[in-house]
Amino acid sequence: MSDQRSRNRVFVIGVGMTKFEKPGRREWDYPDMARESGSAALADAGIAFDDVQEAFAGYVYGDSCAGERAVYELGTTGIPIYNVNNNCSTGSTALYGAARSIRGGLADCALAIGFEKMEKGSLPGGKFTDRAMPTARHFEKLGELFEFEAAPPAPMMFGMAGREHMQKYGSKPEHYVWIGYKNHRHSVNNPYAQFQTEYTLEEVSDAPMIYAPLTKLQCSPTSDGSAAVILASERFVDAHDLWDRAVEIVGQSMVTDMSSSFEDRSAISVVGGKMTARAADEVYEQAGVAPHEVDVIELHDCFSANELITYEALALCGEGEAHELVDAHATTYGGAGPVVNPSGGLISKGHPLGATGLAQCSELTWQLRGDADARQVDGAKVALQHNIGIGGAAVVTMYRPARDTV
Repeated sequence: MSDQRSRNRVFVIGVGMTKFEKPGRREWDYPDMARESGSAALADAGIAFDDVQEAFAGYVYGDSCAGERAVYELGTTGIPIYNVNNNCSTGSTALYGAARSIRGGLADCALAIGFEKMEKGSLPGGKFTDRAMPTARHFEKLGELFEFEAAPPAPMMFGMAGREHMQKYGSKPEHYVWIGYKNHRHSVNNPYAQFQTEYTLEEVSDAPMIYAPLTKLQCSPTSDGSAAVILASERFVDAHDLWDRAVEIVGQSMVTDMSSSFEDRSAISVVGGKMTARAADEVYEQAGVAPHEVDVIELHDCFSANELITYEALALCGEGEAHELVDAHATTYGGAGPVVNPSGGLISKGHPLGATGLAQCSELTWQLRGDADARQVDGAKVALQHNIGIGGAAVVTMYRPARDTV
């Protein structure tokens, strides 16, 4: 494991995003989305596109070189542009690539941008039928544990992980209901969220069942939208006098599937529980921060079941204890634990795959600057981000305000 503290420091200096929208609701294309989010990030940083030396563009559904087409909306300066596709962790993978470029001294200023123009309805199991499906091994292992049902593939995968937690540790459907309820309630204060409606616990519980224990209001929707982040080196931040608003990436790790994903005979492992745990452990060590010191978290709640199992993977509690955090209402405002998904999370903010990881970074940057308005977490000093894609990769990132780390 590399020690990031011995390398160049990396700072977030600008963030921007579009409002996430139901596919087809707004007449726009992915270049329009990228222009909106990228221009906002540049304006937030107070720099011109000519200052950007590399760009990492993330999307899942699109043609080759869509990254170039999107970034060209900001300028055509000849810089390297990397197209990134890592399923639902695409946005954070772009962020990871940009951060490594700066950390390794290859650039002083880099753009990570993600976008998605999606189709209505549930995600398909795959786009191509004449070649190996990247998630075939994952489904094969899940099929050895639970019977497949007439349900969309993604909620079935994560619903199986929820069922396993219920069987092993005693969590109940109402625990997953509360997570959906919490995240919809949080999103009421987020103008960028696809949904801004608060539901009662009964409404979340009584919504159409997608795959038990997951009802529709516990599932992230398909979404259109974009988010962008500008990263810079310490030298760049100093030269442009950006210390007051800069946020440092004090730890970051990407972990892909390990043998445990396929050998544990565990749905929780198949959908990335141990990937997340390893990435989180590395980030806590890099940052010199303990889990109980984290104030605010944006994690990958593609389904309420994944938020619950991720509490344990991020070491917010012990194994099998995540539902106790729910019982205590620990992960919302006024709770004993960190506030989780103040943006509304994927469940309510929306989930345009390529943009999600960068929208999480944007939210946490606003939180650490104290700019999150009605959803501000009081006194937020340490922020943690978790983004996962089945196939698979987990990216965990920790942030602190630059004024606290200089």
